[in-house]
Amino acid sequence: MRSWAVIVSLLIAVIVLVRCVKDVGIADTSLTDVKQGPTPFHLKIPPGFPDYFLKEENRLTEEGIALGKRLFFDPILSRNENISCSSCHLQSSSFSDPRVKSLGTTGEETAFHSMPIFNIAWMNEFFWNGRAKSREAQALLPVTNPVEMNMTWPEVEVRLQNHPDYPELFDAAFGTDQIDSFLVAQAMVQYEMTLISSNSRFDRALRGEIALTEQEQIGQIIFNSEQADCFHCHGGVLTTDNSFHNNGLDDDMHLPLGLMEVTGKEEDLGKFKTPTLRNLIFTAPYMHDGRFQTLGEVVDFYSEGVHDNRNVDVLMEFAYKGGVEMNAEEKEALIAFLRTMTDASFVEDESLVPALDD
Repeated sequence: MRSWAVIVSLLIAVIVLVRCVKDVGIADTSLTDVKQGPTPFHLKIPPGFPDYFLKEENRLTEEGIALGKRLFFDPILSRNENISCSSCHLQSSSFSDPRVKSLGTTGEETAFHSMPIFNIAWMNEFFWNGRAKSREAQALLPVTNPVEMNMTWPEVEVRLQNHPDYPELFDAAFGTDQIDSFLVAQAMVQYEMTLISSNSRFDRALRGEIALTEQEQIGQIIFNSEQADCFHCHGGVLTTDNSFHNNGLDDDMHLPLGLMEVTGKEEDLGKFKTPTLRNLIFTAPYMHDGRFQTLGEVVDFYSEGVHDNRNVDVLMEFAYKGGVEMNAEEKEALIAFLRTMTDASFVEDESLVPALDD
């Protein structure tokens, strides 16, 4: 009897064990059947940079960034399918354009010189005249601009919806294969948020990793002096105040509208956005209309060429009341300091552009 009891007990134990193993197998199978969401991507803030802001509904993901990168380099967004965002924002030019004016899908020139696209995680208004008030608007507006891509969003949506790859890519990034302009903008912004330049000699000096040369230090002193007064608009680690100024480029007879074109306010006449000074050697020509080809020309302008027009910024007062009038040695030192803001690794980073076989 005792042996039979032992045998029965062992049989019960085996049955329970088999059922448990089977249950585990069933649970594992059900888990693999659950659709996984996009993979979160955490943007690393460089040392010394402030926190960035991002809309709650556009959290960064690996799939969203990959989709945005593909869209940024795809001419499908333009009327003639001959230009992409990258056509006017070349990595070799720090995502700007070496031409004075960019060329749209029909070959027509754009109104302004192409602004570089990087470090936009720390920006809140875009384009020289501030016509985009969000990162998403910055991504959307060129597509419908008749001089740039000359498309309508319904047409773009149809093109992408009928594409063999894009519905699946949007589904992976956003959980839906129904494509609209909102999701297109979100994807491109996610990619653009990853375009961060923060490894220049200027940065390494701020982090205490290197020391600037004597000439560069003299240039830094001039940059931060009340006389040259570069720092009020271009101070800090971002080298821009993200604001708009009339810097005395033109006299009263030739004042462009600038920010006034957007706001309609007389006090915004001739104001343009302060560009970052980072990567200047890659982003020539300079100013909103690309009128200056070299840093020497820019420094000469601020030294003795500023116009006292009717709306010139008060920060330019010293410049237009007699001029800064730097000597040749001071100008060379200032340019040497500006060159320390060059981040060659940024324009050479192959991970920022699609692979050749993509």
